Amino acid sequence: MKQILLSVGLLLLTVTIAKAETVFVTLEKDNAIAIVDPIKGKLLKTIKVGQRPRGIMISNDNKHLYIATSDDNTIRIIDSETLKEIGQLPSGDDPETFALSPTGDRLYVSNEDDNLVTVIDIAAKKVIKSIKVGVEPEGIAVSPDNNWVVSASETTNMIHWINTKTLEIVENTLVDPRPRAVHFSADSQQLWVTSEIAGTLTIIDVSTKKIIKNIALKIQGVSRDKILPVGVVIDKLGNYAYVAMGSANRVAVINAKTFEVEKFLLVGQRVWNIAFSPDQKRLYTTNGTSNDISIIDLSSHKVTKSVGVGRYPWGIVSKP
Repeated sequence: MKQILLSVGLLLLTVTIAKAETVFVTLEKDNAIAIVDPIKGKLLKTIKVGQRPRGIMISNDNKHLYIATSDDNTIRIIDSETLKEIGQLPSGDDPETFALSPTGDRLYVSNEDDNLVTVIDIAAKKVIKSIKVGVEPEGIAVSPDNNWVVSASETTNMIHWINTKTLEIVENTLVDPRPRAVHFSADSQQLWVTSEIAGTLTIIDVSTKKIIKNIALKIQGVSRDKILPVGVVIDKLGNYAYVAMGSANRVAVINAKTFEVEKFLLVGQRVWNIAFSPDQKRLYTTNGTSNDISIIDLSSHKVTKSVGVGRYPWGIVSKP
């Protein structure tokens, strides 16, 4: 009997550990990050991190958080377990968004005020190169095959294709007004781009740099001026893409094979950015003006919970 109880206890412990997960949210107006248990749907704590934190990513081994504190002109490195700052990276002026290379050794940072992309060697904590791009770069991504960095310039309305080996722009693609976010498919064959002012989503073939499809995002009963797409992600299997719709307070669910919009999910107010759980069973949204995050179950495509986190949640990332 003792052996059976011990086995059951170990099984329950294994299940508990398997479900454990932590979500980190930058709070732009609280100068802090929120730490959330998404399984319990509970805010655990907030910690101060610097002035105006926005972009956030986690290292490939899940040990380090990288957080852009825009008004400090730096990217802070936080231990994801102790939540203590362990270093800083030279980001250039006013860092907002950045991308981590698949190899985990570089950060590519958008410097909106200077019209630059700053390339950082993480281990050496130094700038490798500053690349001149278009006006007001924001959205930035690295292809999973590590061949391309793309930078979206909001005012130039252009996607700049940067070769990761030479760190030179080799091509540009004109897109709709105010491109805000970019995301590669897992196979590195497509680039998805949101355009905030146009209210559209553009899908680009990576090999040709040509537009495959342009989707006008329309929501019945919502005025056009409220439809402001920002964050976009695609699942690893290439089945669905999800777009944060800004002041429309919704997330678009798009069939990534047919490019058809299947539904819109009502979330919090002014949804900025979105991120998957590590197992991609859930999607998390940062809702800037309702000061919460929404948790979406991806098996049912239903919003299951909202969690208050603090003032102006902006960036979001999770770890197992």
